[in-house]
Amino acid sequence: MSLWFDPAELLIGGVWRTAAAGTLPVEDPSTGEAFAAIARGGAAEIEAAVAAAQAARAGDWGALAPAERGRLLSRLGRMVEDRADDLARLEARDVGKPLRQARADALALARYLEFYGGAADKVTGETIPYLPGYTVFTLREPHGVTGHIVPWNYPMQIIGRSVGAALAMGNACVLKPAEQASLTALAFARLAAEVLPPGALNLVPGLGAEAGAALAAHPGVQHLSFTGSVATGAAVQAAAARNVVPVTLELGGKSPQLVFADADLDAALPQLVGPGIQNAGQTCSAAARILVERAIYPEVVARMAGVYRGLVAGPALADRDLGPLISARQKAVVEGYLARAGGLRVAARGQIAADAPAGGHYVAPVLLADVPPDHVLAQEEIFGPVQVVMPFADEAEAIRLANGTPYGLVAGVWTRDGARQLRLARALRAGQVFLNSYGAGGGVELPFGGVGRSGHGREKGFEALMGFSALKTVAARHG
Repeated sequence: MSLWFDPAELLIGGVWRTAAAGTLPVEDPSTGEAFAAIARGGAAEIEAAVAAAQAARAGDWGALAPAERGRLLSRLGRMVEDRADDLARLEARDVGKPLRQARADALALARYLEFYGGAADKVTGETIPYLPGYTVFTLREPHGVTGHIVPWNYPMQIIGRSVGAALAMGNACVLKPAEQASLTALAFARLAAEVLPPGALNLVPGLGAEAGAALAAHPGVQHLSFTGSVATGAAVQAAAARNVVPVTLELGGKSPQLVFADADLDAALPQLVGPGIQNAGQTCSAAARILVERAIYPEVVARMAGVYRGLVAGPALADRDLGPLISARQKAVVEGYLARAGGLRVAARGQIAADAPAGGHYVAPVLLADVPPDHVLAQEEIFGPVQVVMPFADEAEAIRLANGTPYGLVAGVWTRDGARQLRLARALRAGQVFLNSYGAGGGVELPFGGVGRSGHGREKGFEALMGFSALKTVAARHG
């Protein structure tokens, strides 16, 4: 696979350059073999990137009217859409996800840029009634320099929802992609460099412990956006706290779907399984727990098992149901969880394709039934193609089970009872609740984020623009 750019360079102030520490290998999860190298940026490169972002805010980028920022983002979105097939193949090979999923991610990136391009000049303040002789109004202003630490599972989508919103508000960005999957971030930056003023977007690949830590702790960054694990998110927040910098954290999940006896099972079945094995289960909003009313529990388990037996994991470019896990390390984590499943009923397993390379990081999808709610596989995020199914007796127990983990990201409810739908929407502890559907994060327009160990703050939709801006109150006394 040939690349149309040099992946061993990083972007600072509109200039592509190499890193002082050299490069890091890029592995194809489908084969386990290295096929490229990326820059190993570190503290020095982060320092330069923040300085470039500050200069852009004080210069051409900061001087642009909101409508003009929006036009540039919309143009960038069209460029991404034009290269969607190229970006999809790059993402599929770099991350290991099936080609059709990778193409959906590329189109989602284009849609984010279209959405935020259109929203850039729609953010307004308000007037506030106050004392006689005063006129009081509010302004929404950019933070200044924003840092974006993006994970490896959905690079393009998360760049779109965080960097897109931050740029729309007029911030200048420093982007640190995950070392396991930086190629589409680099490709995106190549396109952005053709459109945006120098320094509006700076890209520094590298190790989390080096480049990521330096970005999180940098005193010149006014806001941080992090998506990833709970442990790393806590470390990012601690580093930012030393500079009293706000942080948007989108962390893990153990998201439930609640299936009641009156549910439309034909409509539910694809949405019960699909969001659980999408991207080989490496999705923070994966439908990891399926809670089913006892009256239909055997039927739901049997129908899900039938789907599972037909699932096939294979090389990303073969475009099967799911691809490999991102790395040998992640495969070992998932297999470690499955080793603790002794005594649980394996309702069904999928299979690994015969043509899957031996060096790839494949795990066959597994459906576990009758899982006790306090079992480690029902409590902890596995981040692999593993779903657990458990029964409930009534609505009260369903709510208790659904809210019975430290996470609170997404939930789904399947019932024809309208009153129950509204009761559950209020009772479930989650940042998003889908009724008779499951969005696995939902659309570009829908605010997304969690509660509890799933994080705080919201990205996506118009709400993201609020997070990437600061509110200023102006009180004018005029008599």
